[in-house]
Amino acid sequence: MAEFIKIYEENPNPKEIKKVVDVLKAGGLVIYPSDTVYALGCDITHKGALERIAKIKGVKLEKANFSFVCEDLSNLSDYVKQIDTSTFKLLKRALPGPYTFILPGNNNLPSVFKKKKEVGIRVPDHSITQAIVGELGNPIVSTSIKDEDEVIEYTTDPELIYEKWDDLVDVVIDGGYGGNVASTVIDLTSGEPELIREGKGSLEI
Repeated sequence: MAEFIKIYEENPNPKEIKKVVDVLKAGGLVIYPSDTVYALGCDITHKGALERIAKIKGVKLEKANFSFVCEDLSNLSDYVKQIDTSTFKLLKRALPGPYTFILPGNNNLPSVFKKKKEVGIRVPDHSITQAIVGELGNPIVSTSIKDEDEVIEYTTDPELIYEKWDDLVDVVIDGGYGGNVASTVIDLTSGEPELIREGKGSLEI
């Protein structure tokens, strides 16, 4: 059974954040709130946890399009090839915010993602997410949790999320009601920004 942990967005309790991070470091899966929808995440360095997420999503790990959720842009050079000034300025303007930017990956990607040419980078504008990633010290690999209901698409009530995911994950964070619009996805691998999915983020960046 998953643990259900209440954390307040206005003032995340460091003790509760540490509890979540300890679970991530041990290879656990965590459902957490972001500036868009609730998401499922694990420690990027833990292969067993990555495999669990891929299994839940029904995809092959090496082909999975998961996002790397970072605390800020300082993690970028760890996983992304050198980018030009205009791309970096765009990222600085947009992040933290409700965007996923697809960027060319470098040779330092975790071994399971070695064959991937590109990575999706997220820096959510959400105090709970930033506190978790900051305490963890490296990115979370993350994917949105979808609802079977095609009209709703994303569940916003953490208690309903807990009921549904109780047996599949180790922690569900109750950070209040979530959003139901996913991030805007923009591909920056060709130099020119290309819109892949219109979501919560404004396109006027």
